[in-house]
Amino acid sequence: MKKYIAFLFLGTLTFLGCSDLEEKPVGIIRPDNFFNNTDDLQAAVNGAFANIAHNNYWGREFTIALMLRDDMADIGDRTTQAARIDVNDMSMNDTNALVANFWPQSYVIITAANQAIEGAKKTPGDPAKVNAIVAQAYFARAFAYYHLVRLFGDIPYIDFVVTDVKQINSMSKTKEADVYPKIIADLEFAKQWLEDKPKVKAVPGKGTAAGYLASVYLTLGNFQKAYDEAKYVITNEAKFGLGLDADFQDLFNATKTATLKEPLFTVDFNNLTSGNYGQDYTAFFTGSLKDDSYSYGQGFSVAVPSLKVFNTWDQRDYRRAVSFDTIIRKKTGPGGALQVYPSSDNEKAPRPHIAKYFRFPGKAGANGRTSQHNYITMRFAEVLLTAAEALNEITPGTTEADGYVNRVRARARNKAGKLVSFPANVTPGLSQADFRKMVIDERRLELAFEYVRWYDIKRLKIGPEVFGPNGLEPHANFDPNKDYLWPLPGTELAINPNLKPNNPGY
Repeated sequence: MKKYIAFLFLGTLTFLGCSDLEEKPVGIIRPDNFFNNTDDLQAAVNGAFANIAHNNYWGREFTIALMLRDDMADIGDRTTQAARIDVNDMSMNDTNALVANFWPQSYVIITAANQAIEGAKKTPGDPAKVNAIVAQAYFARAFAYYHLVRLFGDIPYIDFVVTDVKQINSMSKTKEADVYPKIIADLEFAKQWLEDKPKVKAVPGKGTAAGYLASVYLTLGNFQKAYDEAKYVITNEAKFGLGLDADFQDLFNATKTATLKEPLFTVDFNNLTSGNYGQDYTAFFTGSLKDDSYSYGQGFSVAVPSLKVFNTWDQRDYRRAVSFDTIIRKKTGPGGALQVYPSSDNEKAPRPHIAKYFRFPGKAGANGRTSQHNYITMRFAEVLLTAAEALNEITPGTTEADGYVNRVRARARNKAGKLVSFPANVTPGLSQADFRKMVIDERRLELAFEYVRWYDIKRLKIGPEVFGPNGLEPHANFDPNKDYLWPLPGTELAINPNLKPNNPGY
């Protein structure tokens, strides 16, 4: 059953919840009469994760913005909300409605984590058990800040419980370079105290924290530490209950993902909604309009693949078949008739659509908006590719780095139980530059439409290339002096002028 708990914070009722935990619901509480035992602490921690599975964050606003910003997804139906088009077209401003929603939601997640971290200080019980629980909150806080800092650069950093609005209404931004050590510290604490193998993937474990540390260090260009953390996860994959699952399609089948070993961390929707909690628009937004294939309804064609992404992806790659829908079933007669791309009857976006989320959403309704998905925020394949990329920067030409990519490609050769010959193993002895290009492209294909590509574009500073005339999704107005950072909400700067100036160009 779902567990809900509410904190009274700055006069605002913040509704929190969790999934995959069997606990008795409690009513509205105040922090000063809570944290009487470790069950209370766990309930507070759960609030941080529940706020990730919210319409304003992983359910819609944040994820659709990340997906549209990269060079893999484009706007399909251009009658959609202007804010989405502006994110996609590099024409954002400080009034963007997506940012205006997921920015405060990020701080709701952080607030819940801070409440739990502070509450742990007065929670009675075995210190080791208390630390193991509160380590989840440290991870949640790091998770939210890691996304914020990569998108916005300098940001307000709050690591305390706010009891009076005066504590934050005049605070300044923390420099990006000073935010990363705080994220690393939170992840280090989490890595030390989290369980080796949590019962469910919606709860982070040691491998989760280490995987995110590897990602943080890769973003910072500290390749030795990125490799060390990724190698730690790989070495302990059995201990942590991790590894590659046999069939790539299973990763995106909502009825199977809860039992997979590959996810390091998932955002759990479970077809349960309460207001904006549990509202999942990813399947709906990526599914095809006019497609009557599924009982839960049509998609909306908001985010669709850039056509060149589909056309340049080798047809022999099983991951291509999993990633795209190329047919549409329109009810033109008894039982409907299949129409195969490019003769699709979808006049809004007559092209292949993203299939990873719309094809198998499990128990779903409202055009897929109440899915059963456990969205994977990081999986073991990404850790393998991070290890390969980092090792190539430290010691080019190793068979070890080749082997990490080969594991990913070997899984891709399992075409729904039938072994095929494509993609082949890495050509041994690649130069450092050729390996670097290969592994970045492998990340692009393996992790397509999984909210990773924009961050790769930003950290590698390849915007002019990928959005240029020869790129997958040309945008002539891409400005590397502006578009690698997003604008802070103008309303925040109006309330607190100490957050000014906004990022360059906004």
